[in-house]
Amino acid sequence: MGDDNQPGLHGSVLDQLGTLVVSGEYAPGQVLRIEQLEARFGVSRTVVREAIRVLESMGMVSSRRRVGVTVSVPAAWNLFDPRIIRWRLDSGEREALLRSLGELRRGVEPVAAALAATHATPEQCGELTGAVMRMAVHGKSGDLEAYLAADIDFHRTLLEASGNEMLGALTTVVAEVLAGRTHHHLMPAFPEPVAIRWHAEVAQAVQAGDPVEAERAMRDIVEEATRAMLGD
Repeated sequence: MGDDNQPGLHGSVLDQLGTLVVSGEYAPGQVLRIEQLEARFGVSRTVVREAIRVLESMGMVSSRRRVGVTVSVPAAWNLFDPRIIRWRLDSGEREALLRSLGELRRGVEPVAAALAATHATPEQCGELTGAVMRMAVHGKSGDLEAYLAADIDFHRTLLEASGNEMLGALTTVVAEVLAGRTHHHLMPAFPEPVAIRWHAEVAQAVQAGDPVEAERAMRDIVEEATRAMLGD
């Protein structure tokens, strides 16, 4: 799938094309002409073709001889691709997507926390505790970018500690949700102390091998985050 942050013109054109597709400006069934894209973005055919190749790998477009490049329906997209999540969060469907992602997290992360209480290694327990400590420090200082990095570390470690590779593969999805919350100004200037406490409770329950308490605390985290983002 390639690096999320392709440098230079290719990355820029990819982001612009992806945004145009998720916004509906390039609608499903619409045929995109390479020459028109070259002119619109002021780049070479090679750059356009490379961006199209990536979009095709994400299911957003399809290429057929004598037909050209056709925009695919959203059902065909790889909706878990972090770039698609990012583009959709930047679009007018942000609230619906946040609700959908919140429901996904509600179904996944409490289960992962319960599994982590059984499968986490001592090193992973240490990483969870360290991430909570960093969240507490940066939450108090109001450094939201540093807080975000620690929060992502916590959730990544927890999903990986579940011992289930399918749950572990969702780390990039959860990371995009957390990053989107920060970058779209849906976080308070100083993160809620109760949210940090719940993260600490998850870490403690995982270390103590208590799946019931780990699941309960993680459910509190996800529900609070979803309510806060949607203003419910």
